[in-house]
Amino acid sequence: MKYLIATFCFLCIGPFLLAQNNDEEAGDALYKEDQFYIGVTYNLIAKKPKGISQTGFSTGVHFGFIKDIPLNEGRNFGIGIGIGGSLNSFNQNLLVNQNGDETYNYSVLDDNITPYTLNRFYMNLVEVPLELRWRTSTASDYKFWRIYSGVKFGYLLSNVTKFEAESGDIRHAQVKDFNDFQYGLSFSGGYNTWNFYFYYALNPIFNNKATIDGKTIDTNAIKIGLVFYIL
Repeated sequence: MKYLIATFCFLCIGPFLLAQNNDEEAGDALYKEDQFYIGVTYNLIAKKPKGISQTGFSTGVHFGFIKDIPLNEGRNFGIGIGIGGSLNSFNQNLLVNQNGDETYNYSVLDDNITPYTLNRFYMNLVEVPLELRWRTSTASDYKFWRIYSGVKFGYLLSNVTKFEAESGDIRHAQVKDFNDFQYGLSFSGGYNTWNFYFYYALNPIFNNKATIDGKTIDTNAIKIGLVFYIL
């Protein structure tokens, strides 16, 4: 966690200060929508293998900074590129356990056979959003409609799997079967502070070493929630 926060702060503060200085020199006529953002999501698992289901509430927290680059004279259309991070949890019934040869075994939990209180994995990523941006803002109007769509690239900094039951707990960190690079389509839109957010991952959570009965676990992530922008 501390490495994610340190990376985020280091990469965000410099561009922000530079952007503020440039905007002051250029004046209001050359305003930009440079923004910090923070979002909360409900995380879903798509393309689940037979028998896999989600249990409990899976959440995500997303934050970062986006540099705005207007592309037209009215400065209401442009692109944005940023840096940020996300902390994600997924509650489900896929048990991850380690074999003696440092490989991992995957199986579907049946609560009637193996009662458990928690089965969850966590993913913490550093992310780079790239957006096409349209808005109705002006240099003096800070309440406006916006539609931002694009792609988000992520690098997995850490992962943890947890299983808790009366019979015993199982915990694994830095499981190598998670995909290190993750990417997907993103969309946000709304008015003023409140904005709807949607993300659909284009590649699986796990790599091809993660299998059940010889078949790869091609699940991917969907994230739905709200994002707040701070100028």
